[in-house]
Amino acid sequence: MYFSTDSKQIPKSKIPQGDLRDKWSNFKNQAKLISPNNRNKYHVIIVGTGLSGASAAASLAELGYNVSVFCFQDSPRRAHSVAAQGGVNAMKNYKNDGDSVHRMFYDTLKGGDFRAREANVFRLAECSASLIDQAVAQGVPFAREYSGYLSNRSFGGVQVSRTFYARGQTGQQLLLGTYQALMRQVKAKKITTYTRHEMLDLVLINGVAKGIIARNLDTGKITRHTANAVVLATGGFGKIYYLSTLAMGCNGSAIWRAHKKGAWMACPSWTQIHPTCLPQSGAYQSKLTLMSESLRNDGRIWVPLTRNDNRKPEDIPEEERDYYLERKYPSYGNLAPRDIASRAAKERIDAGHGVGPLKNAVYLDFKDALANQGKATIAKKYGNLFNMYQKITGINAYNEPMKISPAAHFSMGGLWVDYELSTNIPGLFAIGEANFSDHGANRLGANSLLQACVDGYYILPQTLPHYLAQSGNPEAINKEDPAFIECEQQVTKQLEELGKINGSKTVDYFHRELGKILYDKCGLSRNEKGLIIAIEAIRNLKASFYNDLKIPSKINGINEELEKAGRVVDYLEIGELMCIDALSREESCGAHFRTEFQTNDGEAIRNDEEFKFISCWKKSDNVPLLIKEMLNFEFTKPTERSYK
Repeated sequence: MYFSTDSKQIPKSKIPQGDLRDKWSNFKNQAKLISPNNRNKYHVIIVGTGLSGASAAASLAELGYNVSVFCFQDSPRRAHSVAAQGGVNAMKNYKNDGDSVHRMFYDTLKGGDFRAREANVFRLAECSASLIDQAVAQGVPFAREYSGYLSNRSFGGVQVSRTFYARGQTGQQLLLGTYQALMRQVKAKKITTYTRHEMLDLVLINGVAKGIIARNLDTGKITRHTANAVVLATGGFGKIYYLSTLAMGCNGSAIWRAHKKGAWMACPSWTQIHPTCLPQSGAYQSKLTLMSESLRNDGRIWVPLTRNDNRKPEDIPEEERDYYLERKYPSYGNLAPRDIASRAAKERIDAGHGVGPLKNAVYLDFKDALANQGKATIAKKYGNLFNMYQKITGINAYNEPMKISPAAHFSMGGLWVDYELSTNIPGLFAIGEANFSDHGANRLGANSLLQACVDGYYILPQTLPHYLAQSGNPEAINKEDPAFIECEQQVTKQLEELGKINGSKTVDYFHRELGKILYDKCGLSRNEKGLIIAIEAIRNLKASFYNDLKIPSKINGINEELEKAGRVVDYLEIGELMCIDALSREESCGAHFRTEFQTNDGEAIRNDEEFKFISCWKKSDNVPLLIKEMLNFEFTKPTERSYK
């Protein structure tokens, strides 16, 4: 058996009482407060400076708390939030097309295949409108109509226009606004920044998070840092697949080190494959390039009806083209949710209808949009994306279709948190993609930037002080406490042992092999046999890693291979738990698609009777321990997730 179940332990989600519309207000009305004069006595550590981490740091510092922020980049501006392209969702109903907080809540809940808490998802929709006002006030240059009103476009899984955007650079522009707020507090000496520092471990004193151990990536010096609370805002672990839309530095180490200290991981198998990426062009690649989902507003996706068709796209007449999303999902068409669009593309590619040199792509065609709207209009909407595509591929997408393919992108799973964004370890919080909380089994496009900002600007600044107020007077934490000394010794020993292996294979070799296993056995589709094969293959790969890894042995100074080795150690363990989590869930839901559980026409069969819960995984000495947080739907009724 690959796991065991603890049916006695019941996670405390701390969802407030009352009607769905009143829960967040009820929490804020009853939350414990700390007076302004006492806030400077508290110190908070935030790991990660993307949208969630930087916004949380700036907001807490504005309130008067002392904050230390850590990032492994040379600047907070280099956080991976810059890579988000297409937009951020918010319920403003500027288009007067029937949008509402409840509709946004339901779209998100349905998009996640009813595998998220109602209260968390409703709060996300409820807080969304405030974000747009704040971002505009910060100077974020959202697209505007000729009249001056903010513009909107649609994203997958919805039938209204609620996505605000800054061309194809929305993440970068939002991060610049957040960065300015962060640096304002750095200048005010309320925030201390530690760039080029990586968190190596979480320190607990009497079971409570009290600090971290970090390594200076330039000098190799290992340092201890104390705090009254620790916040992990370190993003997701989609880079575990090696070939993904994420930057090479993205990793899951911070949340995994916390998991090994007792924090629960929730639903790690819920990883999203994005349908709109540039296809792999060779074995030499280390990442794939994202092309915004917003392109599906005007681009039509198709493949040739004939298998192994080598004709140029312009030579294939309309009657010999299969616009398969429009055919299969007429109500939503090319704006079907990401998981459905990705699986549909894979099905066509696997059936022999793929295009491109490796036959691993489908066409995204703007011919009709260009004819109807004109090149100038399309360029205004997507010009930088078209330029990026041409720079990478050498192809002018105004003249011929783009080639796109599914690629690993986002992890809906992460550290388990309650309604207050607290993990099960007191004093440890997780925000943004580092937690599991809002997206269920599939994230709708443009909700990532929203969750990151809402967690950092609006939720954590209410819930973390509530925790601090209940923890009593702030105590002085001693860096010489035995817990800090022991933790530092452990991480130093691990780094030294990695350097002593002196095998023959690089870190990237093991990372790439892990990615192949996961793409094949725990990617767009999974099954029991394949998952068992994957678990054993990952265990064998891990054994090989510890026998045959070769990296420079020095701990002091710059050693990028040592950094990567520590992260791949964690990826090997996360990958095994991903497969175990997928094996335990005998249903298809959202991005988790078990081939044994599908309809005759290839749609997911969700099993609410047996699997209407969040899988919380606890580290144990033997096999992982499954703890179930049951989902109660008081205000909605889970229905078949149909986009036809």
